[in-house]
Amino acid sequence: MAVTTAPHSSPRSSTVGQRRFGYAVGVLVNAVMLYAVNIWPRWDILPFLTEDTRQVIPWVNASILLSLVASVVYMMSDPAWLKALGDIATAAIAVVVLVRFWQVFPFDFGDATFDWALLTRIVLGVGIAGSAIGILAGVVRLARAVGANAPSR
Repeated sequence: MAVTTAPHSSPRSSTVGQRRFGYAVGVLVNAVMLYAVNIWPRWDILPFLTEDTRQVIPWVNASILLSLVASVVYMMSDPAWLKALGDIATAAIAVVVLVRFWQVFPFDFGDATFDWALLTRIVLGVGIAGSAIGILAGVVRLARAVGANAPSR
């Protein structure tokens, strides 16, 4: 849901300055998204969103805020284990948000000739699956990072 920050390659494949710049861009984009969803122009400007959207907005806000906070933390320090842990958390909240959208389905596409509801369900399903894979990938990266830093016997 929220914007992920920095390249998805290994945290060490870029310089500290490049990664910090990416995190700063992520903070800025997430702050703009938070403003756009809640203050101006707000979510209700989109004609295909129903009043039921109010049921998912708190989860959307939580996702954006978590990504924003993670990016701020990464700007200060982004060891591999911390980045993996943050990626697990942001992917987990993304699953919650997407499942909530699936449950509430706050969309009304009117009398469109194309089945936008079906396409939306497919996109939500792909997002849920992708986020679940992201959690698993984060767990593997976390295990590797912790294993690499563990003292040898």
